[in-house]
Amino acid sequence: MRVGSRLVVGPHAGRRRPPWSRRARRPAVFVDRDGTLNREVHYLADVAGLRLLPGVAAAIRDLEAAGFAVVVVTNQSGVARGRMTLETVDAIHGELVRRLAARGATLAGVYLCPHHPDAGTPPFRRRCRCRKPAAGLVRRAARQLGLDLARSYCVGDGAVDLGLAASVGARGVLVLTGHGRATRRALDASLPVAHVAANFRAAAKWIIDDAYESARRRRR
Repeated sequence: MRVGSRLVVGPHAGRRRPPWSRRARRPAVFVDRDGTLNREVHYLADVAGLRLLPGVAAAIRDLEAAGFAVVVVTNQSGVARGRMTLETVDAIHGELVRRLAARGATLAGVYLCPHHPDAGTPPFRRRCRCRKPAAGLVRRAARQLGLDLARSYCVGDGAVDLGLAASVGARGVLVLTGHGRATRRALDASLPVAHVAANFRAAAKWIIDDAYESARRRRR
């Protein structure tokens, strides 16, 4: 895995018929990493610090079964700041994938941005198109994985995740884990939120219900 690239970790494994044709481009849930899937750590810089939040694996299984591709999209400016290397981030993501797989949950891909516009030195200090809320990583994932952004969702604990949703025309879901409560207090009308959920498991349940209801309305 490298800058803006995807880590394909296994085939889609649906256990429930999705509300759209199998021939259609799949919708996705683009999910933040720190504070959403795992406990928030100030610059997670080693595998030992990785702690999955409760219910995360079950949420991913439910989303897969409903026909969604679950794709991690994460800013990791700690690379630009010199707090970690790309190899360290690779190792953390490899462990994330392994732990989820052990619980029967599969990610369609992991996409990361290691840049920062002001911190560090080139090549990581630069203004890029992949740092959330910019749409670069999501659009690359959509091309590589064959995803339908119009029926997709972005989930995270930060304003950048809601901004990402607005950038790509997806629905934004704020979770109250990690920095989520502080984010909710600071939100303004410029960042519309489709839903606020206690955690990723609750977000997944709402997304599945919302997708089925949307599909039902389209069939009328």
